[in-house]
Amino acid sequence: MYSIQLNNLTFFGYHGVFPEEKQIGNHFVVSLDILTSIHQKAIELADTIDYSAVFTIVKQRMQIPTPLLETLAAELVDSIATLDTRITEIEIIITKKRPPIAGFIGDVSVRYKKAYA
Repeated sequence: MYSIQLNNLTFFGYHGVFPEEKQIGNHFVVSLDILTSIHQKAIELADTIDYSAVFTIVKQRMQIPTPLLETLAAELVDSIATLDTRITEIEIIITKKRPPIAGFIGDVSVRYKKAYA
């Protein structure tokens, strides 16, 4: 079985519940691990999952402001799953680089995993 991974995709967006997040925006990092039921040797693009198509979905969705990263993660995973019936599981991590929390130094992440039959 193959696992297709897209790591550290970086975006700027307006996701968040606080007014300043909707106005100023923030940097986000997205990483994905897509498990497949593909066992044969991949010779052509049709033999695997097209990671450029995955990137396009993520890029487009990251442009739509969403209050909660949890919602964003779940919607992204479900959208990616529609690409190919050979996808058996997707795990996503979305990191907000500078959350607007007084005195907080660091970043926050949401991790979401969903299996498909």
